[in-house]
Amino acid sequence: MSDAAPGLITVFGGSGFVGGQVVRLLARRGWRIRVAVRRPDRAYRLQTSGHVGQIQAVRCDATDAAQVEAALQGADAAINLIGVLYETRSRSFEALHVEAARNIAVACAAARIERLVHMSAIGANPESESRYACTKAAGEMAVREAKPDAVIIRPSIVFGSGDSFLNKFASMASMAPALPLIGGGKTRFQPVYVGDVAEAIARAVERPDAAGRTFELGGPEVMTFEEVLKLVLHETRRRNGLIPLPFFAARAIGSLAQITALVGIAPVLTRDQVVMLETDNVVAEGAEGLAELGVEPTGVEAIAPSYLWRYRRGGQFSERPSDTAATVQA
Repeated sequence: MSDAAPGLITVFGGSGFVGGQVVRLLARRGWRIRVAVRRPDRAYRLQTSGHVGQIQAVRCDATDAAQVEAALQGADAAINLIGVLYETRSRSFEALHVEAARNIAVACAAARIERLVHMSAIGANPESESRYACTKAAGEMAVREAKPDAVIIRPSIVFGSGDSFLNKFASMASMAPALPLIGGGKTRFQPVYVGDVAEAIARAVERPDAAGRTFELGGPEVMTFEEVLKLVLHETRRRNGLIPLPFFAARAIGSLAQITALVGIAPVLTRDQVVMLETDNVVAEGAEGLAELGVEPTGVEAIAPSYLWRYRRGGQFSERPSDTAATVQA
């Protein structure tokens, strides 16, 4: 595959939050893109991101090896962005993080597809108590076993318009009088902008020297959970209190809250997410990251105001209280 002549690329999970950004970026770089998803109707909006006929949405259940093989027919490269933050009756961590990842890697190897980029997550750990982290690690191992030259991308918490991170807490702040400071708010994050993640993935696809490497993606600053909540309150111009919530209590609440997933309603919190919060989510010391891919990280404070304004009373016409800054620092 030549850097100067992009061909056909299959993007699994291309209709999601990160996927939409990746597809748009690849389209601008001249790739022909096949978006392989379980629900093609959710990916049709992406067709306007490129020229007529440049982007095609196809149905593919990545847990079915035959459907994966069909989605990769004629492809020069592939990207796997499939992942879920919580389980439902029809979507388990094991099926999507491990089985689907293995099917894609095996099919790429069999078809002699030169480049595969697999998105995992910082915190992937085979010994973790978190099912999410454990299956993410198992997925990485399955990919490496089938295709050792695959590129693995591990982002920290990804933010941007449409995220399920800052938007979640902003929504909670607009409805609840106080926000839960889980574990005392000491857990550290390194939020990374979705546009930077998409750029890193695109470069990982096109750079031959990225083959076989793992990149951990984090933003320019490390923030505690408490600092994240204060940022959200500042940008939404709200005065909600922060109530400390011990991890054991949060686990119990998460166990109850996740029941809504059984009826198709996204849970506000799950026990597994609480377990993940008990470990810092930052780039490991010495790990390769955005810098090695030539991407300049974007700070959360530069982007968050562009979409959190919708949670203010009065929206974009909201007045900024004179004492907002003092409130945030309190």
